[in-house]
Amino acid sequence: MKNLIILYITILNLFVVSIYAQKGKIASADKKYDKYAYIDAIKTYERVVQKGYESPEIYEKIGNSYFFNSQLDEAGKWYGKLFALDTELDPEYYYRYAYCLRSMGQNDRANDILKIYNEKTGNKGKGAYYAKEVNYLDKIKENSGRYKIKDAGINTQYTDYGSSFYNDNKLVFTTARDTGSLGQRRHSWTNQYFTNLYEAPLSTDSLTPGKPTKFSRKVKSKFHESSAIFSKDGKTMYFTRNNYLDGKKGKNEDKVTLVKIYKASFVNDDWGNVTELPFNSNNFSTAHPALSPDEKTLYFVSDMPGTIGESDIFKVSINDDGTYGIPENLGNVINTPGKETFPFVTDENEIYFASDTHPGLGGLDIFVSKINPDGTFDEVRNVGVDVNSNKDDFAYLINTKNRIGFFSSNRDGGKGFDDIYQFLETRRLPPICKPELNGVVTELKSGQIVPNAKITLYNDQHKEINTAQSDEKGYYSFFVEKEITYSVRASKKDYKSDEKTTTIGALDCKTELNLVLEDSICKVAVGDDLGKCFGIKWIYFDLDKSNIRREAALDLAKILDVMAEYPNMKIDIRSHTDSRASFKYNQGLSQRRAKSTRDWLIKNGISPNRLTAKGYGETQLVNRCSDGVKCTEAEHQQNRRSEFVITAL
Repeated sequence: MKNLIILYITILNLFVVSIYAQKGKIASADKKYDKYAYIDAIKTYERVVQKGYESPEIYEKIGNSYFFNSQLDEAGKWYGKLFALDTELDPEYYYRYAYCLRSMGQNDRANDILKIYNEKTGNKGKGAYYAKEVNYLDKIKENSGRYKIKDAGINTQYTDYGSSFYNDNKLVFTTARDTGSLGQRRHSWTNQYFTNLYEAPLSTDSLTPGKPTKFSRKVKSKFHESSAIFSKDGKTMYFTRNNYLDGKKGKNEDKVTLVKIYKASFVNDDWGNVTELPFNSNNFSTAHPALSPDEKTLYFVSDMPGTIGESDIFKVSINDDGTYGIPENLGNVINTPGKETFPFVTDENEIYFASDTHPGLGGLDIFVSKINPDGTFDEVRNVGVDVNSNKDDFAYLINTKNRIGFFSSNRDGGKGFDDIYQFLETRRLPPICKPELNGVVTELKSGQIVPNAKITLYNDQHKEINTAQSDEKGYYSFFVEKEITYSVRASKKDYKSDEKTTTIGALDCKTELNLVLEDSICKVAVGDDLGKCFGIKWIYFDLDKSNIRREAALDLAKILDVMAEYPNMKIDIRSHTDSRASFKYNQGLSQRRAKSTRDWLIKNGISPNRLTAKGYGETQLVNRCSDGVKCTEAEHQQNRRSEFVITAL
């Protein structure tokens, strides 16, 4: 017994020591996590989990560590473990998990998680963009197959991304490659070397990059440099760098060194005069500059005050005297509650950028929008598969003359963490159309056009949103929105209105919806069939019966109303059959039915002396379908008819 007690105490002590040791490791990992040392944090957390210490907080932090390093497959695995615990979570984790699932190709599961996210955020979060565009995959498919992609030939096992053209004959890009420098330092966030700028010569015809070499040492610091761009004359350069200038490192209130945009000038055959831009701050980041074609506007990315999401694209004017205006957010056509980054503006006034919230394939996708002369933006469009994948795709760059360009991605099959790919765009995106709903108004019987009809447009809640008139050719049109259901009504005095409904498809530019008005004023004379005013072809009876059915009573009520309006009108009721029964039987059946029709009208107030009734059986066939002739059911139906011939007015 004593030995058993001693053994129990020993095991308990070991367990307690183990718990304290694991808690110590977690505290160490938390410290690394808060310092953005995500690679070290991942290793520590995972070792702790392997020893059986699990909690929602650990799964959150491991998932976040991978998520912030764009390793979405791994992040998705750990977020999956987090969700399996069935604990209350911040809505942001639903979005991150769905984001990872989409990157992993699990779109159905991603949609389910996004649905919960939208419910938790009241459709006001990032997932609302996917909920709004339910057919986004169809749009992406329509835009796909337009590129030939290949490795740019300048990649390493490290990070390579963010290229730009320099003097039309060089490609300047960002890289974390180790070139053998003993002083090369690693960043604890990614465990890779700090990034620097490199350049590679470009061939004249195919823009194929040659062997990369280091860019100017005058702009190199011991921290990150990236995403450089150049003026057309090659004398001005804008680039991104950690908050570090003249040997001094700046930090925000949390002691974190953020990134800023810097400007350099080309003087004495090298780059110098490095200055930071005046709208930078120690308390927010600015990064990834891009110039407008006229070089009077600088676009950039920031999380400065006024940001809609996690990071937005801004623009600022560059004045003639070299000063800058006040930064402006590009607005919610471009920016979302998520991340927008890496803008590039072409000489065709198109802005390309990466986003993790506009509907895409997973990770960052590349999008494009037309910049209108008034500074507004057209619809944002995903550039499609080939350039976009289920991983991060960003930093799009294109020569608009030969449609050759570059982009960056961490897609599967690359050499390093991020790689640069070259592309040839073989087919342009079609111009964006403003969806138009149009049609022609005609008259039912004659088929003639109906001008000057009032046309009313209703939305999917049947709320009137616009009106118009059909022109001299009966034509009308409305500009509408995609993926919305509309109803259109045509009306005009002395006509019965017509209303039809249609849904505008995601890819529809023109939708035709013709409307037909029926003349509500029926002009009749003695000898005319009053039933034709109401389209009455047949008073329905049960098979071999002469009792008035409910459907028949509805049509007879129309005849009753007209005869009440015109007290001098007299009607001869004529009932006809087809030829498929015996002559005698058809004659008797039609007579009984004519009499039942007359009796119904008399019972409902019409004087008997205003009504005559006769059954004609099969004696007045309107087509060839007599005895022994093989006919279709539709042809026989033409002979089964009721007539209400006016004999007096």
